Amino acid sequence: MRRNSWQDGVQETNCPILPGQNWTYSFQVKDQIGSFFYFPSLLLHKAAGGYGPIRVNNREVIPLPFPQPHGDIDVLIGDWYSADHRDLRALLDNGIGLQNPIGILINGRGPNETVFKFEPGATYRLRISNVGLKTSLNFRIQDHLMLLVETEGSYTAQQTYRSLDIHASFATPTLMIFHPAHFPQDHSYMIISTPIEQARSIRWNLSAGAARPNPQGSYHYGRINASRTIVLRNGEIDTNRHLYTVNGVSLVHQGTPLKMADYFELESSRTGNFPDTPTDNGISTLGASVINANYREFYHLVFENPTPYLQTWHLDGYNFFVVGMESGTSSWEEDMKATYNLNDAVSRSTVQVYPSGWTAVMVMLDNQGLWNLRSQDAERWYLGQELYLRVRGIGEEDPSTIPVRDEVPIPENAILCGGISGL
Repeated sequence: MRRNSWQDGVQETNCPILPGQNWTYSFQVKDQIGSFFYFPSLLLHKAAGGYGPIRVNNREVIPLPFPQPHGDIDVLIGDWYSADHRDLRALLDNGIGLQNPIGILINGRGPNETVFKFEPGATYRLRISNVGLKTSLNFRIQDHLMLLVETEGSYTAQQTYRSLDIHASFATPTLMIFHPAHFPQDHSYMIISTPIEQARSIRWNLSAGAARPNPQGSYHYGRINASRTIVLRNGEIDTNRHLYTVNGVSLVHQGTPLKMADYFELESSRTGNFPDTPTDNGISTLGASVINANYREFYHLVFENPTPYLQTWHLDGYNFFVVGMESGTSSWEEDMKATYNLNDAVSRSTVQVYPSGWTAVMVMLDNQGLWNLRSQDAERWYLGQELYLRVRGIGEEDPSTIPVRDEVPIPENAILCGGISGL
């Protein structure tokens, strides 16, 4: 979505596509490679399907950092609830959380229904994505090893694993050599004792080229001083129903997408200041959760998770560097920066935060627009655990002053709704 949050397809950037209508997305695929997937973003429609893979391949002049595999296969895994998405919404609207799913789907099919055919001894790239609503899944193939080669647009330092944790909305391609028998005796693999150790073991491949011929490691993120630190803590609130919060605020849609309200300069675009740190006064509020951020600045974001459940977070429009994570101590402190990986932290757009833990990321805000930052637990997302980064150049509050080189204009086929209907 380079320079183009108009095409992001979430509630505060786009008006919904109404039944019987259609809308064509148009965006530039540049400065990125990798494995991704699309899905419907509103009203738990994702529970009914409508998702699929997206592959962004290397240009021919940039070699893969591994031998060309014999085959390339998309593997979409996820939890399955037998209830209709309308019934799932009704449960949440009435304060009843989603229970455990009744099953797991692979490429939209149930147990023993999805079949992949492989040649013995051949190497295959499996692009594994968790397209489910909320459940983390551990992926393995009996008696085979997996070489991790990429995750969400970054080539990784190549480590071999017996299994991989794939959390909600993660995309993790691997290479697999299919042998007719058991593990090769001369092949080593990562011995992981805890999930967080596996997460920490995933590093950036510094020597590989990706979207550009120069090595990924030529970008020295660890030498850039962060201009702003924002600490985000997930929480809960009980009003007339159970909701979820970020820094004590649960996002409520105002009727007109914020991106549209900004463009047409409606009163609803005048959002208050979202807190940079958690509030400890026990007071939670409902509102439009927007962080005003300066274009081309380098930010340090910390996610705190005081709950006994794993969280996953996704930032649209960007990849960030996962520089640190810890479990068992939910509060982040300034001196924890001493533990950060400032050399080869993986660059990705989705990250997990372990129970009673924190995760720190660094991101260059080089993509102007309004970008969604959300919990990837669909239940929490639906019930308000999200916010938006309004990334603007200094002095460009007036939409007419934003240069086309920084952000593309509103699309001619934009759907109008709410306070801008009929304009």
